[in-house]
Amino acid sequence: MEASWRQVASGRGRARGRATAAPSSGNGAHLRSAGGGREKGSVGAAGLGPIPGGAATSAAAGSSARRSPAGSEAPQTSVASELMSQKKFEEIKKANQAAAKKLVEEHLNSSSEEEGDEDFEGKRGKIVANTFITYTTQTDGDVRELERTKQYVNEAFQAGAMTCLICIASVKRNQAVWSCSGCFCIFHMPCIQKWAKDSQFLVSSPLTDDDFGKRDYPWPCPKCRFEYKRSDTPSRYYCYCGKVEDPPLDPWLVPHSCGQVCERDFKPPCGHKCLLLCHPGPCPPCPKMVTTTCYCKKAKPIPRRCSAKEWSCHLPCGRKLLCGQHKCENPCHAGGCPPCPRVSRQKCVCGKQVAERSCASPLWHCDQVCGKILPCGNHTCEQVCHVGACGECPRSGKRFCPCQKSKFSLPCTEDVPTCGDSCDKVLECGIHRCSQRCHRGPCETCRQEVEKHCRCGKHTKRMPCHKPYLCETKCVKMRDCQKHQCRRKCCPGNCPPCDQNCGRTLGCRNHKCPSVCHRGSCYPCPETVDVKCNCGNTKVTVPCGRERTTRPPKCKEQCSRPPTCHHTSQEKHRCHFGSCPPCHQPCRKVLEKCGHLCPAPCHDQALIKQTGRHQPSGPWEQPSEPAFIQTALPCPPCQVPIPMECLGKHEVSPLPCHTVGPYSCRRVCGRTLDCQNHTCMKECHKVTEFDSCTDKNKAGPECLQCEEGCSKSRPPGCPHPCVLPCHPGECPPCVHMLRVKCHCKITSLYVECRKITTADVNEKNLLSCCKNQCPKELPCGHRCKEMCHPGECPFNCNQKVKLRCPCKRIKKELQCNKVRENQISIDCDITCKEMKRKASEIKEAEAKAALEEEKRRQQAELEAFENRLKGRRKKNRKRDEVAVELTLWQKYKYYLFPVCAVVVLVFAWYIANGVD
Repeated sequence: MEASWRQVASGRGRARGRATAAPSSGNGAHLRSAGGGREKGSVGAAGLGPIPGGAATSAAAGSSARRSPAGSEAPQTSVASELMSQKKFEEIKKANQAAAKKLVEEHLNSSSEEEGDEDFEGKRGKIVANTFITYTTQTDGDVRELERTKQYVNEAFQAGAMTCLICIASVKRNQAVWSCSGCFCIFHMPCIQKWAKDSQFLVSSPLTDDDFGKRDYPWPCPKCRFEYKRSDTPSRYYCYCGKVEDPPLDPWLVPHSCGQVCERDFKPPCGHKCLLLCHPGPCPPCPKMVTTTCYCKKAKPIPRRCSAKEWSCHLPCGRKLLCGQHKCENPCHAGGCPPCPRVSRQKCVCGKQVAERSCASPLWHCDQVCGKILPCGNHTCEQVCHVGACGECPRSGKRFCPCQKSKFSLPCTEDVPTCGDSCDKVLECGIHRCSQRCHRGPCETCRQEVEKHCRCGKHTKRMPCHKPYLCETKCVKMRDCQKHQCRRKCCPGNCPPCDQNCGRTLGCRNHKCPSVCHRGSCYPCPETVDVKCNCGNTKVTVPCGRERTTRPPKCKEQCSRPPTCHHTSQEKHRCHFGSCPPCHQPCRKVLEKCGHLCPAPCHDQALIKQTGRHQPSGPWEQPSEPAFIQTALPCPPCQVPIPMECLGKHEVSPLPCHTVGPYSCRRVCGRTLDCQNHTCMKECHKVTEFDSCTDKNKAGPECLQCEEGCSKSRPPGCPHPCVLPCHPGECPPCVHMLRVKCHCKITSLYVECRKITTADVNEKNLLSCCKNQCPKELPCGHRCKEMCHPGECPFNCNQKVKLRCPCKRIKKELQCNKVRENQISIDCDITCKEMKRKASEIKEAEAKAALEEEKRRQQAELEAFENRLKGRRKKNRKRDEVAVELTLWQKYKYYLFPVCAVVVLVFAWYIANGVD
């Protein structure tokens, strides 16, 4: 049973990893391709996939041995290549294992990540809602005006929400973009630059060299077709508000935003500027408060949002209508008043008829001819109901003949005759003139035969001038789409635009271009697709073509699939693709043996590794992945805790229900033995208790018998063990003899152990005394006179010692202790002082004699030195013409040096003797 449950645990781990690699949704084609590519890459890169390292090495060695013949020149090279290939194999193997581990961890943490994403999305929605709520909290702001701005801000925060419609790819935070000022759609900078360049080239390509460059051909926005000039082609990357070029990437700001205040003028302009930070999409309605009155100016001015400053007081307008008779009865409204809705009887312009008509249109015309007699008196006015005078008769005055060459003055009653000249009017052909006489009515058709060129100019033919000449040659020129030929008969060169459908597959790969055949890139697909969750309640709208790479939205609804186990309902979890996660609810089945409910997780659909499968026949065969099968396992052993007492009654422990029974707690028995000193050291065991025994902690017959010696503590100072075995009660007194040294450490004494251990301090001192004189010496050097005693000797020496005066002449005998305490001293008398004075006088006389002797010796040396110098002075005087007189210092300096030295010595000697 335990082995099967271990297989279930390992099966769940492997199944969880395999479920991670497999696609988790129906529309996850990109996940399938990614997983397949990864598996192929791992097998192909490793050569043999998951072949063990030793097998791969042996295979490589075998192949290299087959390739290199016997007696190869470079065996070391083959060994190095084998080692290198083995190293690469191990590196690739580690990389594949790391990738698989990472994939499994991502799958295991997917639920927590989804909850974190949902919390983050909820917080972000609250922040955006709080940002825009101030625009609508007062004066009935229009919420619809904010929806576009909210949508763009939300898409800017969502990863992969902004899509470039040109390349159908996500717009990332670190990519340069351009935003259309008409529809505010965002495109990649390289994409829109290429689009503008291609659009301008296609428009200007049919022009001649003379016309090229004379006109500034616009280029349209790919989405809203808003036209831009050539000079408006984006060349630099700016933030949304256009203040900062190349805005730095900041994770705390809206992507592609500079973080400064927008300050763009509102549309329609009101004189204020946007106060939001640099943002995508249109600026929200102006939130400034202004004081304005209603449309009819009757109500008092009140403060309102600038975006909703025009308001109605709902009172009757009261302004006079265009009819000049009635007033406007509509509620206070904007603009001019509507036409008067009332009906009245009004005459026509000529005044012949009266009819009921709208008061807003008082002027009207009837269907009758005027019929008034003209001033000529012969004709009547043929105009329909008109205003004012009828005018002169149209037949009065000078009139031309039909050919307009002659004038005649005739009464209005006579018709103008023909002049008889040729008509000479230009015929319909525009080349020839009419050859008939002046006539009334239109000229006849031109019937002259001429040499006519066809419309395309390739053929000529002689035929009547009034007939057009069209040849049967079909035009082979390409139409403006540069794909289809004109194929029109006798085309004059101005081929019409292509009228066929484009039909090319758009970038979304789902639809074809519905436009007329054209050159260049097709416009992005205008369709949108809803990417739904599994249950279909949650959806996200993306541009067509993005549904393949867009992850399904995270649905907040609960999964509604029926349970696949014996439980009546599933664990609550969110809507998802693929199979539901394993049921982790408690089994709660009633166990047969004990009647408890099974507390283990549901095991109706446990995954167990399949055994007995095919074994690989060699290292070249790739081992297949272990297969798992779903099966229902029996309930595990009951683990309900049941309180049970151990055999030795040491504790009551809860045991699993399936193991309830007598058990040993593995502790020491601990019951007191008969010796009353030790306890039973056996492991917890069964003990037979008797009814007569009242002590529950007493040892039983199954416990150990004490076989140790007495281990009771001895009296202080007794080193001998008890002579009895382990026994209850107190030990007998110790009778051993102890050898003890006396206080003076000379004599050994023998005393009973019990006497020493029971004696106090004074008795111990008496027992350790040898009754002899203490051999220790006092500090004065004499022997102690006391009997053998402990501690230091008393200082009371009474022996006689000799004491002298300072000059050692007087001598006396005194007690040692008094002399040591400096209580008695001997001073010198008068005789001692006289003897000291005489001795000092003798020393002074001897010093003077020595000093005089030294002076005489130095005088003799000085005279000898001067005699030696006299000869040198005479020689120097003969050379010099002028004698130089010496100073006193130069003359006597040799005498002064010895004298000064003698004086110093005498002074030093005097000072020394005077001090003594």
